Amino acid sequence: MVEKNRPIKLTNRDTGSVGYTIPDLGLHRRFTPGETKTVTFEEIEKLSWANGGKEMLRDYLIIEDKEAAEEILGGVEPEYFYTKDTIDTLLKEGSLEQLQDTLEFGPKGVIELVKQEAVDLKLDSAVKRAEIQKATNFNVDNAIKLGVNETPEINNSTAATTSRRANPVAATEKKETTSSTSRYKVIK
Repeated sequence: MVEKNRPIKLTNRDTGSVGYTIPDLGLHRRFTPGETKTVTFEEIEKLSWANGGKEMLRDYLIIEDKEAAEEILGGVEPEYFYTKDTIDTLLKEGSLEQLQDTLEFGPKGVIELVKQEAVDLKLDSAVKRAEIQKATNFNVDNAIKLGVNETPEINNSTAATTSRRANPVAATEKKETTSSTSRYKVIK
C-alpha cells in the first residue's frame, strides 16, 4: 500500500494539454505536452475516482512510480512507461516486432506519440511507416509530405495478435527539460 503523502511524478505524454480538477483538494492542474509535475499519491488516487480520471491516468498521464501505477491501474504493460525518448529509440533502433507490440499494447497517449515522432523524425523505415498506418490508419508518408500531423482516432480492431512478439524497448537516456514548446493538433 502506497502512503498518501508519497510524492510521485506525473508526466503528460500526450501531444496536447491535459488538465483535471479535484474539488475535494480544491485544486486544478493543467499539464502542457511533456510537462512533469510532482503530486501526492492521494491526489492521483482521487483523480482515479473522478469521471474519466482512470482513463486520463492510463492513456495520457504517466504515473512515474511503478508501485503507485499498479495500485491505481492494476497491471500495466511495459509500454505504459514509454516516454518520448523511448519512442524515439523504438523508431530509430527498435525492431518491427517491438513497434507492433507498442501499437497493440500501448495506451492511446503512447500511440499518439509514435505517430507524432514518426513525422517529426521523418521515419526512414518504410516497413515501420506501413505498420503504423496498418495499426492506426495514420499515413506517416502523407503527413511528412504535407508537413502536418493529423491524428485520426486509433483503430485497434485490426490488431489480431494477443501475445507479445518482442521485449519492450529501453530508453537510451532520459533528458530533463525545464520547458516545453506547445504543439498543436490540426483538427478537421
